[in-house]
Amino acid sequence: MAERILGVDFGDTRTGLAVSDLLGMLANGIGYVNSNYMPKTVDMVAEKAKEYGVSKIVVGLPINMNGTYGPRAEHAREFADMLKEKTNLPVEMFDERCSTMAAHQILNLTDTRGKKRKAVVDTLSAQIILQNYLDSKR
Repeated sequence: MAERILGVDFGDTRTGLAVSDLLGMLANGIGYVNSNYMPKTVDMVAEKAKEYGVSKIVVGLPINMNGTYGPRAEHAREFADMLKEKTNLPVEMFDERCSTMAAHQILNLTDTRGKKRKAVVDTLSAQIILQNYLDSKR
């Protein structure tokens, strides 16, 4: 069954976005939305979900390295609940531990610095979250 999935790296200011191919094999970064007001972020992400015709949304869940859930995880859950209500799509939370760290490592390897780095780190994090999710389903 071919379906497109939206991956989301929810952040306080920038929220990175990625979308899967129809086969659910590859995640591709599609940019980010800029807002520090959660309801507005929900609206913008819902708009992207509609634009790309996704059938599911995966939101990164920032679990602490020791496996506990802190305030950031609760914030992400609140966002995911609002997104589910807004889009009427299934929304899954997926462990995002190390995704931002992996994104920074990739950007170090490609020598991406300064403003350009800031612009791509959230998108790349969303892409890594979604790719890890897709890989876990195989």
